[in-house]
Amino acid sequence: MTVPVGGPAGGSPSEAPAEPAADAPGEAGPAGLDPGVRAAALAARGFMPPEEGDALWEAAGQAADAVPEMPFLEVGSYCGRSTIWLGDAARRAGTVLFAVDHHRGSEENQPGWEWHEPGLVDPAVGKMDTLPHFRRAVHDAGLEAAVVAVVGPSPIVARHWATPLAFVFIDGGHGDEPARLDYEGWTPHVAMGGFLAVHDVFPDPADGGRPPYERIYLPALESGRFSEIRAVGSLRVLVRVA
Repeated sequence: MTVPVGGPAGGSPSEAPAEPAADAPGEAGPAGLDPGVRAAALAARGFMPPEEGDALWEAAGQAADAVPEMPFLEVGSYCGRSTIWLGDAARRAGTVLFAVDHHRGSEENQPGWEWHEPGLVDPAVGKMDTLPHFRRAVHDAGLEAAVVAVVGPSPIVARHWATPLAFVFIDGGHGDEPARLDYEGWTPHVAMGGFLAVHDVFPDPADGGRPPYERIYLPALESGRFSEIRAVGSLRVLVRVA
């Protein structure tokens, strides 16, 4: 989810909620990516630009080649847009994607923030609930056999996780603490030679919120365990080298 200045990492909430842009399929995606799957991703609610989703799909396929038979995992599924790109890559590789999200929305999705969508609030409980939209998107993309929804807070799931992962995509909460906890909880599970992808990395504060850059991307590089191999828009892809 792209969080510009004015989101939780950049300042105060906006009075005018913004809806995610509806992307047209546009030009064809990467060779090998089914146009129908790509169209399903673009039809799902979400904030990932098409070129970054395409790059995510390509990177996941490369990770599967580098570390065969290990699963993928994403942190922060929202309504399933990125999940479709990753789920298709997992299906093609003969593995599965674990999609971790509590589905109550991150800080920037809550009422009063710029990225709040009132239509995603469950009126019965008065809270965000993206799970039905996520399930519908995965169903419509034909990926239910390749995507396993893990419904719960990322730090709790990470604390009890034990399976090495070929590919980890972090796009969870964009505040300082959620970003730090995602880094600490999930990067140790990336297998040697596996990939770590981080969304909404903005080196220039004028472009967007800082936590994914300062609390995930930079610590990964400074740890000596990861090396950057690709950058597309705000997406960064790193490989585990140590």
